[in-house]
Amino acid sequence: MALSLPSLHSHPLPLPLTTTQRLITPLSISFSTSSRFPLLSSSASGSTTQHPPLPPDFSPSQLLDLLRRQNDHSSALRILQWASNQPNFSPQPSIFHELLRQLSKTASFPSMFSILTQMKSSACPLDHSTFLIFVETYASLDLHHEITPLLHLMENDFALKPDTRFYNVVLHALVKANKLKLVETTHSKMLSDGVSPDVSTFNVLIRALCKAHQLRPAILMLEDMPNYGLRPDEKTFTTLMQGFIEEGDVDGALRIKELMVESGCLLTSVSVNILVNGLCKGGRVEEALGFIHDASEQGFYPDQVTFNALVNGLCRIGRIKDALEMMDFMLEKGFEPDVYTYNSLISGLCKLGEVDEAIDILNDMVSRDCSPNTVTYNTLISTLCKENHVEAATELAHVLTSKGLLPDVCTFNTLIQGLCSMGNRKIAMEMFEEMKEKECKPDEFTYSILIENLCSGKRLKEALVLLKEMESSGCPRNVVVYNALIDGLCKNSKVEEAEEIFDQMEMLGVSRSSVTYNTLINGLCKSKRVEEAAQLMDQMIMEGLKPDKFTYTSMLKFFCQNGDIKKAADIVQSMTSNGCEPDIVTYGTLIGGLCKAGRVEVASKLLRSIQMKGLVLTAQAYNPVIQALFKRKRTKEAMRLFREMMEKGDPPDAITYKIVFRGLCNGGGPIQEAVDFTVEMLEKGYLPEFPSFGFLAEGLCSLSMENTLVELINMVMEKANFSQAETSIIKGFLKIQKFHDALANLGAILDRKKSRRY
Repeated sequence: MALSLPSLHSHPLPLPLTTTQRLITPLSISFSTSSRFPLLSSSASGSTTQHPPLPPDFSPSQLLDLLRRQNDHSSALRILQWASNQPNFSPQPSIFHELLRQLSKTASFPSMFSILTQMKSSACPLDHSTFLIFVETYASLDLHHEITPLLHLMENDFALKPDTRFYNVVLHALVKANKLKLVETTHSKMLSDGVSPDVSTFNVLIRALCKAHQLRPAILMLEDMPNYGLRPDEKTFTTLMQGFIEEGDVDGALRIKELMVESGCLLTSVSVNILVNGLCKGGRVEEALGFIHDASEQGFYPDQVTFNALVNGLCRIGRIKDALEMMDFMLEKGFEPDVYTYNSLISGLCKLGEVDEAIDILNDMVSRDCSPNTVTYNTLISTLCKENHVEAATELAHVLTSKGLLPDVCTFNTLIQGLCSMGNRKIAMEMFEEMKEKECKPDEFTYSILIENLCSGKRLKEALVLLKEMESSGCPRNVVVYNALIDGLCKNSKVEEAEEIFDQMEMLGVSRSSVTYNTLINGLCKSKRVEEAAQLMDQMIMEGLKPDKFTYTSMLKFFCQNGDIKKAADIVQSMTSNGCEPDIVTYGTLIGGLCKAGRVEVASKLLRSIQMKGLVLTAQAYNPVIQALFKRKRTKEAMRLFREMMEKGDPPDAITYKIVFRGLCNGGGPIQEAVDFTVEMLEKGYLPEFPSFGFLAEGLCSLSMENTLVELINMVMEKANFSQAETSIIKGFLKIQKFHDALANLGAILDRKKSRRY
């Protein structure tokens, strides 16, 4: 069965020389008697020394030992050259293999290929192990794309056909490095060459399919094994189990376990622990315990891995007390908790916000001579930052350094994020510089955090400087960074510069997202460049991105604000026809536009039709209609709509209360209704708008309702948390009936407080 991974691609690092070029221009090494290289003494590299001939009993193993003791491959080459000039020298594969391994450490590929040529010319046997040295070297240097030419070289230049074991090693190296496209091509070549797979081949291919999230083809691969006369082994089944668990399908892993048992393959500690870990990760700890009990009856004994999985599972579901009891039980069974045990407990406590208890666990961990690792500290630092204890988090980072653990990029990112969220931008930038001084390379998240923070603080020049640094440092470009810059520039009315960043993204190969387009479209609309915004939406569609409600709403707001209701309605129609269902925000924007254009009746009808669709009306939808009705002195209708909103819609917001209060105070309606509403809004936690409150006060005074006014002023002062001194001043004026002075002081104090809701 051929392996197919069509959707996967590898991105190999090119070498300056191809395999063919290496063989054409190798570093010349001759083992003939007419050597072109003078033999250099190991003690004086610049002098030529005459070495005695090899004694007759000098064995290849002695030469091999001598080569291994050399400090560099140049010395080893000279010794081998001297030995090869001796009449009783016999070329052995082990000697050449040692030299190949030494050359591989410095990636001296031309010299390595020359060794191959010399082995061939000296009739020294070449076998698969010779070429496996090349495979291992390519894999260690992430040069996996060079393995395919190597296979052709083996067959064409050295008449050596790769066998099953060789292909298995190659496939394993490719899967380990996640080079799944190369796995596919290598497997295809294996089949076309007529090389029969064995169980190990299937195991590594099943792992590749699991890594590619292709579990169904992996099952088919399992089912295909009998066609080759092969039976799945424990590794086959455990690989599939792990694949299902990594996809979050524990039930699928349990089905594989049943297949395993049915096939006569016994469960081992590895397979049991994989399933226990999967169940615990899924929060199914009780099932895991039951499974362990059943497995124990068949000879399984829980080990360190089992207990760690159970502790982790209990912590994941917040059962910290049970996790601690499990750790005690673990100790009773002779297993000492390790860093993974403690990290699970600390993480669980941190998720519950129990930082002090987590630090107690850390202290217990240290007292038991279990060294915390970077993950331990990062978990605590992250939690402290989330709870705004950034100073404590920074101190903990210093503790980490004092313990000999260097903070990693995750540590710095967490601290920088915490400092930015607390408004400590200056210290965050100092932390960023410290990070670079300690040779901890910032990643795309580091730059994203800082650039977003600078943009939100309108420090756009600094953000652009940081972007240049990010690009010059070779840090992977992140769409989030560019989105933050475009958003910051648009919000500061620098749309042209935002367009430059937008174009730069294409040149640099950074994929633009829906957020990118939506942000710039919104910026263009706010700059009254709606035609260009429409063109950008067309470009968005051409790039395969579907406009969403944010895209349409930006254009809708523009037309509504400019009173072009026809085009606004066209936008809503276009939105619906393109499969983007308008939401309450969209309808609220359109209702606002209709009211602004004086079409209150149409807005009211739209309000009713939205209700018919089953959408819950929000303040954004009600407020424009209520305001329009008050402006037209249709107070009763406005108040009826307000009461309906309280019964059927979302709760009124501060703007709703402001609109109604202003309408009642300025509309010439019954003054008692305005008084009652003032009391109602104060009880809801909203302070009245002072200019309108002034109108109400004048009305009350003109009707000799000063006592009512005094009561309302006292309620306002109480709700606004006036100080005793502030209250005394105003009450003093009220006592001597200087209402104008009392109101003036009331307004001044409210302005200072700058808040409407308490």
